[in-house]
Amino acid sequence: MTAAVSIIDAVKHFGSLKALAGVSLEIEQGEFFGLLGQNGAGKTTLISSLAGLVRPDSGTLKVLGYDVIKDFREARRRLGVVPQELVFDPFFNVRETLQIQSGYFGIRKNDDWIDEILANLDLTSKANVNMRRLSGGMKRRVLVAQALVHKPPVIVLDEPTAGVDVELRQGLWQFVRRLNSEGHTIILTTHYLEEAESLCGRIALMKQGRVMALDTTANLMSAGDTLEEVFVRTMRL
Repeated sequence: MTAAVSIIDAVKHFGSLKALAGVSLEIEQGEFFGLLGQNGAGKTTLISSLAGLVRPDSGTLKVLGYDVIKDFREARRRLGVVPQELVFDPFFNVRETLQIQSGYFGIRKNDDWIDEILANLDLTSKANVNMRRLSGGMKRRVLVAQALVHKPPVIVLDEPTAGVDVELRQGLWQFVRRLNSEGHTIILTTHYLEEAESLCGRIALMKQGRVMALDTTANLMSAGDTLEEVFVRTMRL
């Protein structure tokens, strides 16, 4: 079976900073995979490279077998990314935002799926509200909805619950677990280690652009440590 994500020796410099120092990992279809590390570890650069927003200096990155550079359109169609930053168009309401996002992927008559996403993210009552009038937490929900609107088989959640309330976190994870159970591959970055511990079957720990540890969550914690203890110990290496 083709890997959901395949990364081979990815290297990326920003001036003298080596953001990715030869990252290699493979994520299988249907996994719930955690990508953890401190700020500056290279997680967002890696995600941006997968999404085609950053071009690596060398290495190969593929989404379901499609090279993110050579086959950009096909790779991007199979990927949904929830970014950290709250980026939105202030001229449209929530439903219009999702309809426009559908159009980017050539999808028409997507209202039934949009309605389902809105309901699962508790956005139905905000469907006709302009994006400028939403709270920060609501805007983040819309970012999640945008990433899901074209039903991508691979979903990347980059700090999706940063700065949002507990109720949204619980509702979001219930929805994402359902998507994972239906076969979607989920890649999660989070600073809430308890989320990664409870959700992720396998985890990569990154530091200074390198993968320092890569194993199942159970194996990483096999000595009886919490994931936080494993994380702290790995970051000291």
